[in-house]
Amino acid sequence: MNDFDKIAKRIDSYRDEMIDMQIQLCAIPAISPSSGGEGETKKAEVLLDFLKKNGFAQIDLIKAPDLDAPSGYRPNILSLYKGKNSSRTIWVMTHMDVVPPGELSSWQGNPFKAWVEEGKIYGRGVEDNQQDMLASLYAVKAFHAEGILPNYDVGIALVSDEETGSSKGIEYVLKNSNIFRKEDLIIVPDAGNPEGTMIEVAEKSILWLKFKTLGKQAHASTPEKGINSFRAASFLVTELNKLYDIFGDKDVLFDTPRSTFEPTKKESNVPNVNTIPGEDIFYLDSRILPHYSIRDVESEIQKMANKIENKFNVKITTEEVQKAPAAPPTSPKAPVVLALQKAIKKVYNKQGEPTGIGGGTVAALFRKAHFEAACWSKIDETAHMPNEYCVIENMMGDAKVFSHIFLQND
Repeated sequence: MNDFDKIAKRIDSYRDEMIDMQIQLCAIPAISPSSGGEGETKKAEVLLDFLKKNGFAQIDLIKAPDLDAPSGYRPNILSLYKGKNSSRTIWVMTHMDVVPPGELSSWQGNPFKAWVEEGKIYGRGVEDNQQDMLASLYAVKAFHAEGILPNYDVGIALVSDEETGSSKGIEYVLKNSNIFRKEDLIIVPDAGNPEGTMIEVAEKSILWLKFKTLGKQAHASTPEKGINSFRAASFLVTELNKLYDIFGDKDVLFDTPRSTFEPTKKESNVPNVNTIPGEDIFYLDSRILPHYSIRDVESEIQKMANKIENKFNVKITTEEVQKAPAAPPTSPKAPVVLALQKAIKKVYNKQGEPTGIGGGTVAALFRKAHFEAACWSKIDETAHMPNEYCVIENMMGDAKVFSHIFLQND
């Protein structure tokens, strides 16, 4: 039996223990103070105890100050398990915080009292992000139990505040620690698909805008006395659709290969049918391919707004709701991507494909700091939903994927 087979067998023996750990962690609602919770301190205490019992040579607790948390800080744990070679570290970074459960009436049980049903663990946080948190932890525990050394050092990063911006999580860590190196492999299980084939390496720029159109309110029977802001805004929505042609390039790396410009939220204007609205508000969600400049997109949008202002004698203002330029992409040929592809093939017999996405992941913070990071996990994508669940076999399989990477020597 080779080393990988020994590790895989040991991981299989942890199945019940991993389920119990999921239930234990789920019972600690690590919700951000800004979302009405106490933060991650109590959960971190359980995880620190696990790390101390399983052979980690170095465990650092980085406290990000947060006066809204009962402890006064948000915990971030950086732990190292020594391998044969310390010239690089293979990192798996997961987050301890979870989102609130939402409408309790939509849950089939208590969201913080996890339950097992038909091969799945149900509860808030069991998939996002505890599935691969435990997969990485128990992968290392298997090495420790078998007395097998990884080929390189293994780093397990457990961070806070991912769900509410990461300023007290990995962003704080990157500003206050020099532990990460350019030659390291960094895996962030913050994205994935049910097949386990998506290796996220790039993201689009995000631009969310609020448009306020000001006209003149009047009775609907005398439209000549008013200026219909809703009509002008509707023409602007149609005009904005031309952005698809202006920024029409496609990039097959991305799951949706083009930039997208979609009107979404619409605020109510007048409450009655027989009044012409003097004010109208709507929002635009733009996801822009990285080679386009957000500034160029904003310039074209302003030209369109000016055109509608002149045509309808209205005043249009735009307000940034969110603006996030894309981070530099991770190369599809980066060592972390190649290592994931080998492991996915071995464990799941699938071909991992480097992919770009329209949403944002916490890996972008690594990329902005010029580290090559890849997002990967085998998940059903139930994060933030009622009745969030983790497929138990995904948790076990992902632990084996991480173990295979820990044994690779190229």
